[in-house]
Amino acid sequence: MQATNVMDPSEFGLIGESSPMREVYRLTAKAAVSNASVLLLGETGTGKELIAGALHHLSPRNTGPFVRVNCGALPETLLDSELFGHVKGSFTDAMRDRTGRFEAATGGTIFLDEINSTSTTLQVKLLRVLQEREFERVGDSSSIEVDVRVIAASNCDLTKEIAEGRFREDLFWRLNVLPIQLPPLRRRGHDIELLVRHFLQMYSQSNDRVVSDVEPAALRKMLEYTWPGNVRELQNYVERAVVLADSNMLSMDLLPQCITGDAQAAQAAVFRPTDDQSLIREFVFSGISKAPRDATDLHEKIVNSVEKELLGQVLAATNGIQTKAAKRLGMNRNTLYKKLKEYGLEKSDDEQT
Repeated sequence: MQATNVMDPSEFGLIGESSPMREVYRLTAKAAVSNASVLLLGETGTGKELIAGALHHLSPRNTGPFVRVNCGALPETLLDSELFGHVKGSFTDAMRDRTGRFEAATGGTIFLDEINSTSTTLQVKLLRVLQEREFERVGDSSSIEVDVRVIAASNCDLTKEIAEGRFREDLFWRLNVLPIQLPPLRRRGHDIELLVRHFLQMYSQSNDRVVSDVEPAALRKMLEYTWPGNVRELQNYVERAVVLADSNMLSMDLLPQCITGDAQAAQAAVFRPTDDQSLIREFVFSGISKAPRDATDLHEKIVNSVEKELLGQVLAATNGIQTKAAKRLGMNRNTLYKKLKEYGLEKSDDEQT
């Protein structure tokens, strides 16, 4: 019987001792020794890429390449070429043959992040790779065989995507052999304090500062906050606090208004005319997140309403040019398009300007 790996979370940058995270570590260690596909599920900022890295490095494939691809960062035509490569002359800018990411990952692991962003056409090609372990480069008819393990990740409910016709059910079952659900930070309890102290130490060192403790009242607010941006959001706020601190203490005044409780002021700040991209990005990905834990539906409705208004304002400010709007919002074009379609705002487009 094959032994399960012993996993040291800190080796992979994972901080947490909560019961949900211990289950993630257990499943990661068991899944790593197999060659089966793994599907990582969880909200943005929960650490899916870190778990993907752990799966590779704990596997028998750890001497091979670990190739990462963010499927939401490229339009379909470029993503096809990025994943599968192309031959010279297959399209206007194809000046030479190019090796794709699948071919480059042979003998190792490929991590497909935001797999939910792929088109149904591209999903057919991904399904073939999973089933037959072969593909053709763009513009070529010769098949290329690959020996690669696939780890995919999604930050949305794929069963809902399937029901709405945006994701192929057969691909889902091919990917969902070993699912691992990463818990949101709000369900990790004492892990929040562990992460705060970890990032205090990390950013104090990188910024040549000494911010070594956190004020009890500030920690209490952080424990009560719902963290829609998860660990990534917490990391951002701790780094900001370290840079701005005048003492060795992370105090309440160093935390943003969405954590300290003044959500109304935070919303007003967002809708004040500004060119500050970081402020816009922070609100888009964080929302008004001081809602009680038992008010999830109401919280979601509020965030959606404000996000729709914000997207409309940014589109108006950029004359409906989605590439400019996406840049100002700090998100990729595909993500912006999906949000615009969801809110019925997709009529604005570069081609119409």
